[in-house]
Amino acid sequence: MKTIDELLSEGVGGKRVFVRADLNVPLDGTTITDDGRIRAVLPTVKALAEAGARVVVASHLGRPKGAPDPAFSLAPAAARLGELLGATVEFATDTVGESARSTVAGLADGQVAVIENLRFNAGETSKDDAERGAFADQLAELADLYVGDGFGAVHRKHASVFDLPARLPHAAGYLIANEVAVLKKLTEDLHRPYVVALGGAKVSDKLAVIDELLGKADRLLIGGGMAYTFLKAKGYEIGKSLLQEDQVPAVREYIERAEKTGVELVLPVDALVSTGFPDLKTKAPANPTTVAADAIPADQQGLDIGPETRKLYASKLADAATVFWNGPMGVFEHPDYAEGTKAVAQALIDSKAFTVVGGGDSAAAVRLLGFDEDAFGHISTGGGASLEYLEGKTLPGLAALED
Repeated sequence: MKTIDELLSEGVGGKRVFVRADLNVPLDGTTITDDGRIRAVLPTVKALAEAGARVVVASHLGRPKGAPDPAFSLAPAAARLGELLGATVEFATDTVGESARSTVAGLADGQVAVIENLRFNAGETSKDDAERGAFADQLAELADLYVGDGFGAVHRKHASVFDLPARLPHAAGYLIANEVAVLKKLTEDLHRPYVVALGGAKVSDKLAVIDELLGKADRLLIGGGMAYTFLKAKGYEIGKSLLQEDQVPAVREYIERAEKTGVELVLPVDALVSTGFPDLKTKAPANPTTVAADAIPADQQGLDIGPETRKLYASKLADAATVFWNGPMGVFEHPDYAEGTKAVAQALIDSKAFTVVGGGDSAAAVRLLGFDEDAFGHISTGGGASLEYLEGKTLPGLAALED
């Protein structure tokens, strides 16, 4: 995989460089609530601009239906990128139309532009190779070189991620190179004990990675909404807690496999419960109660791991040499249900392990809850991509960057 440093050494001055970034930031209207992904691509954009390239940054945002939708415009992300760069960033109001062509044509050496949300064009996400390829052909007309730096999208076989690199000389940006180096530490250069903490809402989202980790991890800690399907598989009463009934047989089989292979599978021993879901807008007090994990009342639902589980999980992380964490332990957006996620984050900071926060809600929680990002070994920008890499899958966006 060619690196951006190699590309820079060959000279990029005056050349149009298409940077496939991941600017898929959360928005409250037009206000960005977490700019982590924009900050993550800054080193690549800065290096290219300082070398005299004419930088064309492209990304998706949200899930528009293949047509323009103002709610998913990249205009706020472009403005924030300009603020972080301390320079004017031009913005094209389409992807490959007149605005994009004229904006790119008007760039001077060292200038940066952002084109509109790639998913406003149906060709970006099309499953039809010809339609996707046709869009990639149009994107290729905007550039001389391609740099892939949107790690959060490399598991997608999309035009700008998979097809476009085949049409232009290409290299991996600093972000992707760093993400891959870190993930290799979790797969090829592993230091043990290797502990994995998994949370989030749906166990179905994590089944494939659990299947892979049962042969690699020394210890698995399960939290979040997915934990209740595990507790149900153990025969426990879980009340109105989130349950994927159809996944119970698979989960039961994983519990049995863990016992046979000697992988320590750790489940919650208590939970914070309530009769209803908390109001995440007003953050009104939820007044939860704490109950044993095997005795959640029929009219209650579990919304966070309890205090005893927090202590248990901290102890299970304390002796680790390597830790991967993906998924919050509860509804961390509400202060009454944030303590479980805080406890896991703090345990990672307190440990001497090489710690990796696996993107998505975990990365958002670290920032929302006020933790110092530098206190962790690595915070990934791609939750889904990280998981698929750990599953052993070939990621289209990485395969496309290979020479």
